Amino acid sequence: MQLVVSAGLILAMVLWGVAAPDSLGAVFDTALAVITRDFGWLYLWVVLGLVVMAIVLAFSRYGDLKLGAEDDEPEFSLGAWFAMLFAAGMGIGLVFWGVAEPISHYGAPPPGIAPNTPEAATAAMRYSFFHWGLHPWAVYSIVALAIAFFQFRKGGSALVSTAVEALPWAPLKKIGPVVNVLAVIATAFGVAASLGMGALQINSGLNAVFGLPVGDVSQIGIIVVVTVLFLASAVTGVSRGIKWLSSINLVLAALLTLFIFAVGPTVAIIDTFTNTLGSYVSEFVRMSLRMTPFRDSGWVGGWTVFYWAWWVSWSPFVGLFIARVSRGRSIREFILGTVLAPTLAAFVWFSVFGGTALNMEIMQGLPMAEAVGADVSTALFAMFETLPLAALLSVVATVLVLVFFVTSGDSATLVLGMMSTGGQANPGVRVKVVWGMLVSGIAISLLLAGGLKAVQTATIVFALPFTLVIVLMAVALWRGVREDWNAEERRDKALRRRMRDLVDRPVDPLAPKA
Repeated sequence: MQLVVSAGLILAMVLWGVAAPDSLGAVFDTALAVITRDFGWLYLWVVLGLVVMAIVLAFSRYGDLKLGAEDDEPEFSLGAWFAMLFAAGMGIGLVFWGVAEPISHYGAPPPGIAPNTPEAATAAMRYSFFHWGLHPWAVYSIVALAIAFFQFRKGGSALVSTAVEALPWAPLKKIGPVVNVLAVIATAFGVAASLGMGALQINSGLNAVFGLPVGDVSQIGIIVVVTVLFLASAVTGVSRGIKWLSSINLVLAALLTLFIFAVGPTVAIIDTFTNTLGSYVSEFVRMSLRMTPFRDSGWVGGWTVFYWAWWVSWSPFVGLFIARVSRGRSIREFILGTVLAPTLAAFVWFSVFGGTALNMEIMQGLPMAEAVGADVSTALFAMFETLPLAALLSVVATVLVLVFFVTSGDSATLVLGMMSTGGQANPGVRVKVVWGMLVSGIAISLLLAGGLKAVQTATIVFALPFTLVIVLMAVALWRGVREDWNAEERRDKALRRRMRDLVDRPVDPLAPKA
């Protein structure tokens, strides 16, 4: 039933976008204005709360609890585990925005900062760290942890609703199907947003290398071809297709980063990382709760609120996927691996790519801002043109986006299949194919309805109701972790008491020996 309802709603949206893209775009624009004006604060408070919760769980006594039985061992090595969660969580977005976001902020910084100044450059890097650092990974981590906790420790289903239904309040026991439908819709549109951006950037890469025309026809063709690829990968399962593709792409991304670090302004990159990290830490709370009540500005809504909505919309997908591959790890290891490690990787990525681009724009007078202003999807390739082996770098980056595209689509079809079939760990091929085609259809319809702007708008709109679901999941997780810790503590005390009684029991010297 959940499969029929969620797929039917999504199909109707796809058909609407293809048949009347202007109408769909107008509706989304109206909804976006209302949400960013009236509910932007909600995103900021919820996401900051999840960051605090992740830190407390990781460094408190609760971090010792294991996701599973005491003798459960992790299914995947640490390297393969990190590669899969990183590819599923952020792959395409990092490549797309690594150059484009810092340059965009430099020319149009947060309110109160003059554009195209050293202060604007500092703010540009700080907000890039902020948008891709602890906050998004905390959203993923808490959602994934709630799913994994109730699945592996409580024997529940691999569904978002399992955590919500664990709460003791009677009305929540009956909303499981609604929660799962919301999770499916948020996931489908969140993944489609990344696939749409991936198609734009692959198109720009193929244009830079092979002269492929940039436009709707090329982008639709790219989505169709990549859909075939990720469906073929999905059929092979997690332990083969997703695992190997993610590991290969992580190595490829690391090599590309090292090359840019070596041939680019190396010292400036190190200085950028150092300065931005200090700025990020000192401004952390202020950025986390920043709104503009006394200024007519859409900057926070267009950037921070969009990103928080994007992470929320991706969280059921990434959360279920991370939970699927994380059995046997402790809560502390899980949070360190899903929050701190990828945050550091994102900081390095933006320092290398964003720092290089800003250095070229400010210190070398190269037209990075002009390229971003013309088309954000070409920003990375415009930077490559100023470096040695430009054609090779463009090919590598295009392959990187392509493989991230495949791993995201592959993971999404698996998770959407799980959510729509009652939590089956390995849904059937037919279900995966249906979801793969629907997600690709959403990406195509959104591109036709207004390109990147329509993709961003749809993400914010469909993430709002799921934000409340995440709050319920966090409450359920905290209650469950506390109860399990107290139960284990009582068992340990009882065991110690029995051992002490045995040691202290008086021995009768006349008693017969065994």
